Parts: sequence; C-alpha cells; structure tokens
Amino acid sequence: MTERVVVVCAGDDPPAQWSASVFLAGPTPRSAEVPSWRPGAVAAITAGWTGPGTLVVFVPEPADGVWPDYTHQRTWELRWGDRCDVVLFWIPRGPGMPALTTNDEFGRWKDSGRVVLGTPPEAESVRYQRAYAKDNGIPTADTLADTVDLALAELAGGVDREGGSRFVPLRVWRTEAFRRWRTTVERSGNEVVDAAQVWVFPGSGPVVFWALRVSMWVAAEDRVKSGEVVLSRPDLASVVAYLPGRTPHDTEVVLVREFRPSARTADGFVLELPGGSHQAVIEPVALAALEFGEETGLVVAAERLVAHTSRQLGATMSTHRQAVFSVRLTEAEMAGLRGAPPVADGTEITYPVVWRVGDLFADGSADWTTLGAVAEVLLGS
Repeated sequence: MTERVVVVCAGDDPPAQWSASVFLAGPTPRSAEVPSWRPGAVAAITAGWTGPGTLVVFVPEPADGVWPDYTHQRTWELRWGDRCDVVLFWIPRGPGMPALTTNDEFGRWKDSGRVVLGTPPEAESVRYQRAYAKDNGIPTADTLADTVDLALAELAGGVDREGGSRFVPLRVWRTEAFRRWRTTVERSGNEVVDAAQVWVFPGSGPVVFWALRVSMWVAAEDRVKSGEVVLSRPDLASVVAYLPGRTPHDTEVVLVREFRPSARTADGFVLELPGGSHQAVIEPVALAALEFGEETGLVVAAERLVAHTSRQLGATMSTHRQAVFSVRLTEAEMAGLRGAPPVADGTEITYPVVWRVGDLFADGSADWTTLGAVAEVLLGS
C-alpha cells in the first residue's frame, strides 16, 4: 500500500511520484537545547492530509542527525524548495533560532505564489515578512497548527504526477493553459524531465500567466534539451472584420489601435485585431464575439462568425494560441466604424480604425501575427 505521507529529509531523494508536496522552510535550531518545530509540523500534516495519493514533506534536517556537507545541503534545499507545490514558512525567530538563512529563502520564494507564512506572536523581527505577506496576498497564521492548515488547503485535491511533471506546481498544473500544453507534449512522445517555476502572475488567486524552466526529452532526436523557458497565458480569439473591395489590397479591415508597453513602434501603439482572452473557459467563437464588441463597440452575433485556424503566436517561447474568426460587415457597419470613438474598459482603451489592406501591409504598426491572420482570411483558399 502506498504511503499517504512520505517524509524526505535533508540529503535524501523523494519518490518518483506524488500528488502533492510541501517544503518546511524556517529556522533550524543551532543547539541541542532548542527543540526543532518540524516534527510537530510533520505530525500535524500527517494527521490532516486527506487528499488522494501521496503527500511528500521535505524536511531540511537530517533523519540521523548527521548533516550533509554545506554545499550538498544548500543544493538540496534550493532544488526541492524550487520544485514543491507549497513552501510552508514557520518563523519562530528568537534565541537559538536566528533564522538568518530563512530571510534569504523567504526572499527567494515569497513571490512564487506557493508560500504560506506563520509566525508566533512572540517571534522577533518578523514585521517585514508579515507586512509583505499582507500586501501580496500570502496566507498567514499565528500558530503552527493554523499554518499547517493553510498549507493543506493549498494542496487540497492534489494531482498524481511522476517524473519531471511532478515539479510543476499545483497552481500552474490546474490552469487550462498548462493542461493544453501538457496534452500536446504527451501526444508528441516528448517528456518533461525536469521543471521549475520561474514566476506566476498574479501571486494569489487563479494563475493567468506562468513561466517554467524545463528540460525536455525530445523523442525524435533521442536527447534531452535543457535550459528552455516556457511562457504561457490564456488562449486568444480574434476577429478579422472586413468589407471586400475590388481587389484583396482594396479590401477594408477593422483593427484596434492600442498602447502596449512592449511595443517597439515609434509611439508605443500597435495595430491589432479585435480580440482577447478570458480567465474563464469560454468557447472560442463566443469569446471572439464578446471581445469584438468590447473593443470596437459594434456588436456582432457569434452566428455570423466564420472559423478559420488556431495557431501559436510565438511558438519559440509561448504556448498560447490564437483562434481566428472572420465576419463580412455591411457597408453601414463599416461606415459606423470609420472615425468611431475610443472604447474604454477598465485600464484598456482601444481605438477602432479601418484600414485598406494594401496600406496595412505597407505600414509597420501591425505585427506579423496580425498580418498573418488577415492574409489567411482574405488570401487563403
């Protein structure tokens, strides 16, 4: 029978499969007179784990009392702290437990979206950690038992993972974007050999953007490719709205002009297709119709949209795809969009514009993705 909770002590290797994992970060006693807090944490975790499969608890203290050499210990702690689902910080800072290394560890992982923090009321010099946690949505508690409960709540449900896939944190694993990417990886016969989260956004709540550093087994080449970074965001749905002209070059298309901080244009504005993404899982055609209305002010029924292909926008680095739809507008609809006022939605301001296709391809304000989608719709068979 598979053990429900497996404790992995300093220097030891974890099992090849688990459903959830937690790293117990915080001060380690400097003398035998000061008891460690970690046995109590392990007992509470063992009693409270109700999820399916195995929960691995990383304990950065040796099981036999014999410490690995410093380099090995440091490497072990950073490796598994980077690859676990939750980092539980319990910081009872005081005499015999100054928690100097803990400060560095908190700095390393505090923005990972994987941290829970506990500090007893009598702990010394934890005001910064508590304030940072409050400002950034990190769950906090005043007792070890409550801190364990916070960690178990983050791990609830678990997901059976093995090999390199078990290093993908649960918060990322549960995103639709990751599941879609993982499906394509499995279909290709390739395999994640190693992974570590680089960042997520936002730090709390549902993950919208994530980045993983991965090593991949490439089946077709019989080798491991390392040092790659995989970025992701929710998939997009966009609309090419057009009014045919005498030639494809004379055809008019609707774009939106919008400021983008990453743009390398003269004024920071880009021309792009009306479209976007949503945290909720929405059928692409419904999403396309919704985004088109929000960004142009013209409501077009989803039934009018014609589906084209779905492709990646930046396959060398990002996993997300763009589903392209088209709609042939009437003369009246296109006339209404010429000189249409800007549309404001929260922090987003879009300026609907109508461009002749020949002029659009001659201008440098639209990226290759936008031009490619327009070409597929208007020039494709």
